[in-house]
Amino acid sequence: MSAEVKAEIERVGLVPVLRAKSAAEGHAMVEAMLAGGVTVVEVTMTVPGAVELLRELKQAHGGKLLLGSGTVTTAEQAAATIEAGAEFVVSPSLHPEVIAKTKALGKISIPGALTPTEVITAWNAGADYVKVFPCSAVGGAGYLRALLAPFPHLQLIPTGGVTQQTAADFLKAGARALGVGADLVNAKAIAEGKPEVVTDAARAYLEIVRQVRSA
Repeated sequence: MSAEVKAEIERVGLVPVLRAKSAAEGHAMVEAMLAGGVTVVEVTMTVPGAVELLRELKQAHGGKLLLGSGTVTTAEQAAATIEAGAEFVVSPSLHPEVIAKTKALGKISIPGALTPTEVITAWNAGADYVKVFPCSAVGGAGYLRALLAPFPHLQLIPTGGVTQQTAADFLKAGARALGVGADLVNAKAIAEGKPEVVTDAARAYLEIVRQVRSA
């Protein structure tokens, strides 16, 4: 199963980071992204009732949406979100106990790390991917390329500052997928009743991924 989950994350090439003010906003956001063809979403623990939202999204969209949990910093959170339907677990930082619990439950672990030491420590602790966060704050695609020079086997997902302008550079630098925030998961557009803004952004990101890979 985990091989299928990894294949889907890499096929889509995006891990949209959902930070919503309410469950209703979360549902609307996911529907807008699905309409644009994006079938992966990370529901962060900062969303009110995040575990329940995961459960609802799993029920509503079943097999056509790959769900993950984000901003997970304890083993208890990892277990609760997996029970609710998360197939992958993302952290902004490195928590070995979260990696261990996620792997014990047979799911995909994506801890956050930044420095070479943190990144390799996360990988050696059993991570499936390492989320390089906040990537753009330390040089963006150039930094990713620099990390992969000594560690070409690492599977990295840059997050923080990924936009439609920078996405292609990150992919060319070796990113397996992109962690995307407000540039795609646009809470303002949803709040203003403009889901098409999110749908259009989803399509645009998928087209960037397609173009880079076909080149």
